[in-house]
Amino acid sequence: MTSPSPSLLGAGESGEIAVVGRIRREVAERLTRAARAHETATGSLMPADERAAMTRRLIGEVLDVYATEEMNAGRAPLRPEVESRVGRAVADMLLGAGGLQPLLNDERIEEVNANGCDQVFVRYSDGTRGQVGPIADSDAEMVELIRRLAADAGRAETGGEGAEERRWDRAAPILNLQLADGSRLHAVMSVARRPSLSIRRHGYVKVTLADLEQLGTVNPVLRELFAAAVRARLNVLIAGRTGAGKTTLLRALASAIPRDERLVTIEDAYELALDADKAVHPDVVALQSREANVEGEGAIDMSSLFRSGLRMSPDRVIVGEIRGHEVIPMLNAMSQGNDGSLGTVHASSSAGAFNKLLIYAAQAPERLDAATTYLLVAEAVHLVVHLGFVADGAVRAVTSVREVVSADGLAVSSNEILRPGPDGRAVPGAPPSTGLLSALAGCGFDPGLLDEARTAPGGGWA
Repeated sequence: MTSPSPSLLGAGESGEIAVVGRIRREVAERLTRAARAHETATGSLMPADERAAMTRRLIGEVLDVYATEEMNAGRAPLRPEVESRVGRAVADMLLGAGGLQPLLNDERIEEVNANGCDQVFVRYSDGTRGQVGPIADSDAEMVELIRRLAADAGRAETGGEGAEERRWDRAAPILNLQLADGSRLHAVMSVARRPSLSIRRHGYVKVTLADLEQLGTVNPVLRELFAAAVRARLNVLIAGRTGAGKTTLLRALASAIPRDERLVTIEDAYELALDADKAVHPDVVALQSREANVEGEGAIDMSSLFRSGLRMSPDRVIVGEIRGHEVIPMLNAMSQGNDGSLGTVHASSSAGAFNKLLIYAAQAPERLDAATTYLLVAEAVHLVVHLGFVADGAVRAVTSVREVVSADGLAVSSNEILRPGPDGRAVPGAPPSTGLLSALAGCGFDPGLLDEARTAPGGGWA
């Protein structure tokens, strides 16, 4: 299914894009003069809220001037609905995400992929895909838009003071950042024929296990099992392909963490946002890795952040995504008493997660061999949960839950206590170990739910 292609303005009136360009340039010039005057008078940058208010006021003033000029020249001014579209487009360019803003405003869209300014494709929440209109008039304009978004992200992370440098040019052609709405943007230039970007959006920043049950991601058995696992301080690894809902499930698991616990989150780019809801998690330190500066210095990787995070007296450490040699300090921490940790990893199955951890550990500076890695995994991880797409790709659901039992030579011994059923959703499989059942039961889980699901229609999903 291909959805309608939204244009920059939402309409195809001839000449509107030219008017938007003219208004935008005039407003930008006036805004620059005002910002410089403010900095000269106060010695500080104009606050973000004041800048936004001034931008909107200047848009109105410049539109009024344009209407007067058109009437003096004997031409009809813009119709009210056209003027409104022009003003909105200019505001999006100067305050929002430019030509990306209409796509970000569409709650149905989960992914945006642009191969240049005019080859733009989206993925909707129902799994369908479509091509939409250009996000900029040229690749050069697209580059400038992304650079502005990078600068805005740097200012947002520091409250406008001493912004982190977000370099994006031929010498630093890869960019990762979080947009104002929480979306995650990845962009490349120079290493591709045309500048390209990918945006992944999370529709459920504040989410509970009950919410995921309503969405069909978990069933009542899984909801109760996961809540008990969190309360029992089991270390849980969430696996799945890109876009399977790993981060959303991690957030839902975190919602079951007691309010009085201190959390440290470690990410490549801010995405979890557990620190955003003080009512649920009042004590959170959010850490983000940092790339090198222009001089090639100052890089801080996730492995370093993990070691630092352990010194901050956390009750739990939560890793947004395991993707490199941070796996070793993470597994060490989990096996040395930091129970209750959560993390995600890209893997095609719950069993495949072990191989992914092995690969990361082999590439780390410690160069762990397979036997040592698997022993460490067996000591550290209690449950591996796999998410996948079911119902012809329209629904994200848990497909497997695997209990880690021990290391057996060059393998991890595990029980797939819930395995993919006929439609891909997780249904009861191997019996859990006595130790796991005891831990879960001690935190409120009724083991009889698994027995009931074995004989229930749909394995507990009906």
